[in-house]
Amino acid sequence: MVDPSSDYRELCDAEAEGVPLVMVPFLNAKPSETGVVGPECLSQWYISNFTLDDHNFTSAEQYMMWQKATTFGDEDKAEIILGAKNPSKIKKLGRKVTGYDADEWTRISVDVVYKANLAKFSQVGALGDYLTSTGKNVLVEASPTDSIWGAGIAADDERLATPSQWPGQNRLGFVLMRVRDELLK
Repeated sequence: MVDPSSDYRELCDAEAEGVPLVMVPFLNAKPSETGVVGPECLSQWYISNFTLDDHNFTSAEQYMMWQKATTFGDEDKAEIILGAKNPSKIKKLGRKVTGYDADEWTRISVDVVYKANLAKFSQVGALGDYLTSTGKNVLVEASPTDSIWGAGIAADDERLATPSQWPGQNRLGFVLMRVRDELLK
């Protein structure tokens, strides 16, 4: 099981010890005009095809919301999510899952996101290459509006370089660093 809270504590300990930290902020899922893969591929909304649990997915967000619907027995919503392609629409569909249990989703969602991203980055070579090229840098979802999956701050916020000052948990960043570690084994 992935535990972002322990990763966060370790990162804050490193910060307190004066370990140099290099941040890689990401948020926008739009591919670059040059076609070169960059931090945009770290977004849950980045369009990339992968297969998992005998289904084809177009984004990690789609897998996450499909798994949410499946977990809570909303098979109709799961089918609609599988047919949807727009990550924004997929997220909205995920918010309408019937039978949703917030405590249960909190308990399993990090592992769901880990599984989706491990499939995404291991099956799409250019994405895996980018992720592993980030080395030991700290991946930060620089979303000022998301304090759970993101760090709760924008990429240009001076607090970005100081993890102990992040208002958010940066769960996605920590999950991606775990995926990176797995790919580097």
